[in-house]
Amino acid sequence: MAEQINPGAPAEQGHFKRSLSLIDGVLLVAGSMIGSGIFIVSADITRNVGSAGWLIAVWIITGLMTMTAAISYGELSGMYPRAGGQYVYLKEAYNKLIAFLYGWSFFAVIQTGTIAAVGVAFSKFAAYLIPQLSEDIKLLQLQTGTDSCGQPTYFSVSTAQLVSIAVIALLTYTNTKGVKGGKWIQNIFTTTKLLSLFGLILAGFLMFKPEIWHANWSAAWTATKATMVDSCNPAAGFSVMPISGTALLGGIAAAMVGSVFSSDAWNNVTFIAGEMKNPQRNIGLSLFLGTLIVTVIYVSANLVYLAVLPMDEIAHATKDRVAVTASTVIFGGLGTAIIAIMIMVSTFGCDNGLILAGSRVYYTMAQDGLFFKKAGTLNKHGVPEWALWAQCVVAAILCLSGKYGDLLDMISFVVVIFYVLTIGGVFILRKRLPDAERPYRAFGYPLLPALYIVLGISFCLLLIWFKPQFTWPGLIIVLIGIPIYYGLKRQNKTVETV
Repeated sequence: MAEQINPGAPAEQGHFKRSLSLIDGVLLVAGSMIGSGIFIVSADITRNVGSAGWLIAVWIITGLMTMTAAISYGELSGMYPRAGGQYVYLKEAYNKLIAFLYGWSFFAVIQTGTIAAVGVAFSKFAAYLIPQLSEDIKLLQLQTGTDSCGQPTYFSVSTAQLVSIAVIALLTYTNTKGVKGGKWIQNIFTTTKLLSLFGLILAGFLMFKPEIWHANWSAAWTATKATMVDSCNPAAGFSVMPISGTALLGGIAAAMVGSVFSSDAWNNVTFIAGEMKNPQRNIGLSLFLGTLIVTVIYVSANLVYLAVLPMDEIAHATKDRVAVTASTVIFGGLGTAIIAIMIMVSTFGCDNGLILAGSRVYYTMAQDGLFFKKAGTLNKHGVPEWALWAQCVVAAILCLSGKYGDLLDMISFVVVIFYVLTIGGVFILRKRLPDAERPYRAFGYPLLPALYIVLGISFCLLLIWFKPQFTWPGLIIVLIGIPIYYGLKRQNKTVETV
């Protein structure tokens, strides 16, 4: 059974400073969501579903799921307006084990892996302006074996990886100096990238190419899947096959791995509830407004891609960088530099939001005796400095591993499972604590939260069936947390008896 407490009572955040407004919350939601995904993942989505209609449908489905989840989280944030967010909701609705498994996965890969991936994306696109930062420039390269195609595999360290670590360390240091510095970085960079994206979308529609648009929409709902002819020889190209029925559902699920990743991190604002002014009201509004803004931007950006690029160019853009290809059409020779700067601004602000918010989860876990004790302390600036640096170290290791992209693909499945569990907590707490204070009630309850649960479970089941490589590794990461949890409990009991 979860602990019975006064849902509205502030806990452990006594020394946190409530200095973040509604606008700060909205910008944190939007800034944490928009990283590099929207500029890249539409290529893989198109290879999985193959048509304009289904490309837009995948983004709309993901957007509706995200907004539905956000308004459900609004109710939980009003009940438990304290640092830790989703970790706290899972603990109160279920128990500490479920909450710890989320927190463990969050620390091991969900948040730290995202920080690493976004940091490396910053470096990759900075290389368009400064070629010496390219991921192709290896400072260290050691052969580790051969892959399934007989090609040598390497552990390597590139300049891009080192720059990404430097960016993560810089943002971590800035956030150790208090929430206000991180807030201003977040607000400036998020505002800049929102204005830039709106500018790109407007310019794209001004460069509207009717012949390309009509060709793309001529078979809007004829779904196809592109598969490499020879996985060991990319130059052999792709074979394209029509899909329907269950194969189409599998294609949609596989496509949504990219859109879910691009739309994730919206819940970061719940982690900093201890620093929000009037969190009962402002967390829920931040979640709704932030996810709405980003959903509109994502769908609009993909409509721009369809307005200026043939489907084949979207599906097979160089290194999947669809936005670069589209921007070259829109802005000519300056297109590459414009997108590179936009992505650098976007990823810098995104990483700042992820770094700021993530450490608050480890702080709350430490308060429960389920994380390193030092993570549960605040420095003189009122922020969990030790937790920030611990997060930085793990993100840096993932940067060097080169496996952050694989880990994120695999963890998307687990992320949605925890979202489903958390939204299920709305139903559990409505039954268990019917008279608890709820400053904000989930819009559309019980229909919309139930719809998210159905869609989320369907997404996970389809991935298990059609793309098991996206599921079992993530589950292993979660399950590793079970013995760690019981080890921590045993250790805490030993300490208490001494």
